[in-house]
Amino acid sequence: MKKVYSDDPREQEIELQRHFNIRLNLFFFSAFAIFTVIIVRLAILQFVEGPTLAQQGTGLRVKDVPLPPTRGTIYAAGGEKLAYSTPVQSLYITLQKDYSKSTTKGKENRPEAIALAEKLKAAFDKYGDPNATPMTIDDIVDAMDLEYRRANGFAPRRIKIDLTDQEIAYFLERKDQFPGLDIVEESIRHYDEDRVAVQTIGYLRKFSSTLDVSWYDSVRETMAAENKDPGLEYTAEEFVGFDGLEMQYQHELRGKNGYKSVPIDPRNMATGIPELTAPQKGYDLHTTINKTVQLTAQQAITDQLKWLHSNPVSGRLHPNAKTGYAVAMEVETGNIIAMASMPDYDSNVWKSGGVSGEVWKEIENSYKNGTITPFGSGRSGHNFESTILLGSTIKPLSVLIGLNEGLFTTNTTYNDRGIAYFGRNDSSRVRNSGSHAYGSMDPSRAIYKSSNTFMVDMIGKRLYNKYGAEGIDVWDKYMKDFGLGVSTGIDLPSEYLGKLEYKDENETALARLVYASFGQQGKYTAMQLAQFTATLASRGKRMEPHLVSKITDSDGTIVKNFEPKVLNEVNFKQEHWNEVISGMRTDVSAFNGFPYDFARKTGTSEQSYRGKMIDNGVFIAFAPRENPKLAVAVVVPEGGFGSMSAAPIARKIFDAYDQEYGLDGVPKKAKQTETEQNSSVNP
Repeated sequence: MKKVYSDDPREQEIELQRHFNIRLNLFFFSAFAIFTVIIVRLAILQFVEGPTLAQQGTGLRVKDVPLPPTRGTIYAAGGEKLAYSTPVQSLYITLQKDYSKSTTKGKENRPEAIALAEKLKAAFDKYGDPNATPMTIDDIVDAMDLEYRRANGFAPRRIKIDLTDQEIAYFLERKDQFPGLDIVEESIRHYDEDRVAVQTIGYLRKFSSTLDVSWYDSVRETMAAENKDPGLEYTAEEFVGFDGLEMQYQHELRGKNGYKSVPIDPRNMATGIPELTAPQKGYDLHTTINKTVQLTAQQAITDQLKWLHSNPVSGRLHPNAKTGYAVAMEVETGNIIAMASMPDYDSNVWKSGGVSGEVWKEIENSYKNGTITPFGSGRSGHNFESTILLGSTIKPLSVLIGLNEGLFTTNTTYNDRGIAYFGRNDSSRVRNSGSHAYGSMDPSRAIYKSSNTFMVDMIGKRLYNKYGAEGIDVWDKYMKDFGLGVSTGIDLPSEYLGKLEYKDENETALARLVYASFGQQGKYTAMQLAQFTATLASRGKRMEPHLVSKITDSDGTIVKNFEPKVLNEVNFKQEHWNEVISGMRTDVSAFNGFPYDFARKTGTSEQSYRGKMIDNGVFIAFAPRENPKLAVAVVVPEGGFGSMSAAPIARKIFDAYDQEYGLDGVPKKAKQTETEQNSSVNP
């Protein structure tokens, strides 16, 4: 219906006024709504989001720059310092201008940066240590990091570490000539010059070198997190643990860094006066390593290798025996008294966080710990790894398995003819060493005579007959119960778990069980061998090995104690333990005159090299036989018979332990001192 407008002027005016009022009301309502939204938003910004935004704003204006703390000390059991830090003064500079080439202004400022580097070099040359390698202009410019490759513009750059007193005085008197200069106290890491267990202690390198080290992934994740603790921020130039205890206990040894809260401008450059928060010194580690026993073990290996090069064993010399490994572990506590990997090196070469190419060539085969990894300190003449086949040292465990599985009894008699057959139509054979035939024997005598044929006929073949191919899993479980093929729990990084050749399905299950029964199907570390030996000694308790007994703060207050820990326990009949341990009495001339009855087993594992079989020396022992205190394992790749290559090393370790602690609980060193004192009083 079409709307009809009135011709009356008064009515038309009233209609226009009504429309105007409607529009005006709409305008005021819209304005009110808009202002209401603005006011509510401002209130939210001020009272709800205000604190967060203020914090973010502050974060954009202030940056926390870490200052590394003094690293804790690593002590030997007797209190000797094995790794320690001494304070030094370092020169840092915070860039006051943008010297990068990315801007025109940066190009103009580059000569200014070079001039600063020249002034620094002149001071270093005049007042620095004349015996130190002089820094070049390029070295100084690189340290200044003008292109921000290693740090942001506000981060201080370390130009030189370990300033002389003259350098310190010179720069402090002329701070106005070197804008952004700071003298910062840091530390240099030192290691015992006697080279005590250097691969076990480890070494330090710069944090910037850890990008391919997965152990530090958690550190990088922490640093990338929001609201992170500034005390946990690492610097690229900071020294951190690489391998050994230095890495395993990095967090405890490092402590917490201090930091400098630096105001910055929109160009990300430092401005204003920074606030300092002091670092917290790292904790100290007290190890179980006895320095005397450790040095005895190291020297014993070195001397024995030389002896094998010049004295024929079994009619020939062993010039390719160039490495040796030994671990001494207390039976009751799991404490590692000695862990020797030879040859070794002087870990003080890492003082600057890196080594020259020339030094690297000297140490590249010596810095790894061969007692827990296959890549030992050096390589034998034919490049053998430090993990080798167990040989006859497995036989006590083989017999235990046979007894526990009911494959025979302690009264079973076996006729050793010097050869054993297995496989289809007895197509394969195994002989005793030297093809000796030992005749009638019980299980104990089989261990004593190291009979391969007993192990094949009575254990390998019978285990297969009982379980078939599943016998491999049965064997594997027993191995791991004794610490073979599984982590020992040692407090060191990168532990190798061994090579379980009996799981290689290229051979039949029968063949694998047969060869495993006399020690030819598994390669393990010296640390695993030591734990295995200690488990035999304790009659079934597999103790967790420890290198650290306690952690203390800088005041000596105990932060953490490490108590003995049983990882697992194997329950066998006492008569079975008695039978096996009584058989561990191989004749070893190196122990002639040893004042204790002790259990031992020699091993000579054969390893193929280009079609030729080469003998590796292995030896395990614990003493005394009753109430054992110490278990020792020694490995000498390409050393020949274990009785002649490895056993003499073990004897010296036992003697050293007896002097320090006493295999009967009475330290002979203290007893000898008392006797000498009495003699001086009563001549």
